[in-house]
Amino acid sequence: MSEKSRYTVTPDWVEKQLGAPEFRIVDASWYLPAQGRNGALEYSEGHIPGAIFFDQDAIADHSTGLPHTIPSPEAFAEAVGKLGIRETDTIVVYDGPGFVTAPRVWWLFRVMGAERVFVMDGGIDGWKKEGRPLETDLPEPAPVIFTPRFAAERVTFIAGMRGIVAEGKVQIADARSPGRFTGKDPEPRAGLRGGHMPGARNVPVLTLSENGRLKDLPALRQLFADAGIDLARPVVTTCGSGVTAAAITFALQSLGHEENTLFDGSWSEWGSLPDTPVASGEA
Repeated sequence: MSEKSRYTVTPDWVEKQLGAPEFRIVDASWYLPAQGRNGALEYSEGHIPGAIFFDQDAIADHSTGLPHTIPSPEAFAEAVGKLGIRETDTIVVYDGPGFVTAPRVWWLFRVMGAERVFVMDGGIDGWKKEGRPLETDLPEPAPVIFTPRFAAERVTFIAGMRGIVAEGKVQIADARSPGRFTGKDPEPRAGLRGGHMPGARNVPVLTLSENGRLKDLPALRQLFADAGIDLARPVVTTCGSGVTAAAITFALQSLGHEENTLFDGSWSEWGSLPDTPVASGEA
């Protein structure tokens, strides 16, 4: 039997837990406009029974001018407390196709102090394909207290990222597509330069999973090796706006790699600044 991540759960397991006390399921579906899907709309049309919708654009720090920047611990705690989630709950997160945007919310909950947080393999697309139960009723959870314990050491901000690029000691893993990484394809957000941070390696988010399910651990180890990432050394993850970077973080944590951080501003911040160095072409 192949080695699986300790942070993933199966749809079978989730279905058996529905309605259990202190079990919370979270729809974290989020899409770029070009993808032609709307997470909130799809949620309203049918979601896993009892699931609440986590709006990644709303639960964010809006003062930065960047998309879905990590909120303060206090703001996060207030928002998820209103969703009926405590830090002591068992929390399962899913997205649409499986293992694309759910890891960002998994990461947020863990950075804010929740420990029993998992991602469901296959996403809601797989759940529907298997004919599992859905509901359209919108839950009205009773507000609770979420007590945050913010792990600031798990987050890299722009000043720290400048130092990482300048020193070249910490590996950079970029989850964007190869075309965006090399600068061949335009960025989906206006005003951003193309290319990548000098020294970065490309680990496209869609290579981490197959049919919406995270690859087994040996396959992930090989994937990182092929990308030139040494799992014995520290890593900072990045992407377009800090969402799919968390999928690389998820894979690293699944492999027992603890010395990693996530660059929250990602390319939305780096690529918009006039004085940040940019490389193009292959890594």
